[in-house]
Amino acid sequence: MKFSDDFFNKVEKKTNVNKQTILDLAKKVQTSNMKDENTIRDLVKEIGSITGKSVSKEREDKIVKAVIGDKVPKDLDKFV
Repeated sequence: MKFSDDFFNKVEKKTNVNKQTILDLAKKVQTSNMKDENTIRDLVKEIGSITGKSVSKEREDKIVKAVIGDKVPKDLDKFV
């Protein structure tokens, strides 16, 4: 899946995270075991740290459940 610079500009504007950081994180996600709860929790914490947002334990649990249950939308453009 290819993303335009417009996509990255929208994400950077909303999150203050630059394109290279996003690409590095995407590569990490692609090479990680996204069915492993600890891996997902580590990624959630890393994303929170990168964006400067705290993630509550309740929200983290919901994210883990959604990812493991394959309930994450495939169309990322809807999030931006």
